[in-house]
Amino acid sequence: MGLETEKADVQLFMDDDAYSRHSGLDYADPEKFADPGGDRDPNRLNSHLKVSFEDVIAEPESTHSSDKVWVCSHALFEVSKYVIYKFLTVFLALPLAFAAGILFATLSCLHIWIIMPFVKTCLMVLPSVQTIWKSVTDVVVAPLCTSVGRCFSSVSLRLSHD
Repeated sequence: MGLETEKADVQLFMDDDAYSRHSGLDYADPEKFADPGGDRDPNRLNSHLKVSFEDVIAEPESTHSSDKVWVCSHALFEVSKYVIYKFLTVFLALPLAFAAGILFATLSCLHIWIIMPFVKTCLMVLPSVQTIWKSVTDVVVAPLCTSVGRCFSSVSLRLSHD
């Protein structure tokens, strides 16, 4: 089926002393395996979200606020963006990840167990349907069209310019 040619992207991190054969798995500290410096968007899905202060707020040459207002505005923008993002991710990331997991699991299950068997069944049945349709066309539609064609073949039109 081609599954044996695909490579898995799953990695298992486990200390030798973290697993005890008598007591089961001793869960390791998740901070130990966190990758703080890694790229969390390797496929550049959200590269358009790199918004800086200069992308949002810009003062033309003719109108400038004081330097202190500009610096404070910049600092407030960056701090509020950081804090609000962290706050929202704390409360929304886990429920949304859970909901997305349920959604994609449901879609995958529907695709694997309902949609693809239905499509394959239709593709298996189509040759039979094609044979029946050809027979119906040959028996009913073709003689009807031939008869109508013969009826109208004796009709002639003459156009005269009076």
